[in-house]
Amino acid sequence: MKRTRIGIGAALTAGALATAGLVYAPAAAAVEPGTATVQADCGIYGGGEATLTATQDGTTATITVTSSEITTPVAVEANSVETTMTMAKGDGGTTEFSGSSNPAMEAGGGVDSGPLTGTVASGDSLDAFPGSLTLVVMGISVTCESTGPQSPGPFVFD
Repeated sequence: MKRTRIGIGAALTAGALATAGLVYAPAAAAVEPGTATVQADCGIYGGGEATLTATQDGTTATITVTSSEITTPVAVEANSVETTMTMAKGDGGTTEFSGSSNPAMEAGGGVDSGPLTGTVASGDSLDAFPGSLTLVVMGISVTCESTGPQSPGPFVFD
């Protein structure tokens, strides 16, 4: 019986310490909104609406770009597209996000690129307009220019 009490006491103590650790753990950084859309013109490669999904971990932020309207003319292997997204900072200047992480994409399929990684500071406000998205596929560079502000508004980083 005494062993059972010690075991239960140890379990309760461990549970209380774990709960206290959660209470005092630093809050995860947040970006608002988490998802936005933007219209883009990719010249002879077409254009349309793209969805931007943002996350933040301290000063590192990621943007993932997906679109069913902006398509790839050829099949693309996974992790083979070099992507750079330039976003306008609310207080002037720009911030770049880059990476070469993408799933395999079928010819005629929608673009899916990211996460693209960049550095942000607390309070940064970033908008895809005016901004650009450059994709390098098999040595061919495609630049898409935003044609209006992102909706519902710029990403604001915590």
